[in-house]
Amino acid sequence: PLAFPQQRLWFLDQLEPGSPLYNNFTALRLLGDLEVGAIERALATIVARHESLRTVFASDDGVPTQQIRPAGEVAITVPVIDLQDAAEDALDGEVERLIRREATAPIDLAHGPLLRVLLIRLGAQEHLALFTIHHIVSDGWSVGAFIGELVALYAADVAGAQAELPPLPVQY
Repeated sequence: PLAFPQQRLWFLDQLEPGSPLYNNFTALRLLGDLEVGAIERALATIVARHESLRTVFASDDGVPTQQIRPAGEVAITVPVIDLQDAAEDALDGEVERLIRREATAPIDLAHGPLLRVLLIRLGAQEHLALFTIHHIVSDGWSVGAFIGELVALYAADVAGAQAELPPLPVQY
């Protein structure tokens, strides 16, 4: 069954399907070399670790239920939009357009995934990472925890090490 806050968010999604009002959106500027494969592996670990990122919200006769997909079934890919050759006078406008598009694109609660990632390459050593997670499975605190785990897992991967994340005492 859904938690009470999830019931409210699911109901609001039924009233206005595809509304971006409950998208938690985060943009991070990344400087230096970037390995997209390491980001994807870090995301795979996070999705496997957190059931909420593998959850969809199906409705049977108007009664919503959480359906947690198996860990290997949900893959988050990281599309890369390369703007490093864009004309400088058009770059800011294009970045703003992509940010607006990502932040406002609907998230399908019934089919998922409830997490979306986009990487914008601004230069060889400069990127913008855009993360959108639906509020039905995240809040401000959990977005911070997500970014912390992503950084730890990415850093360990590029260093050829194993990240040491604390066990999760509870799943949401």
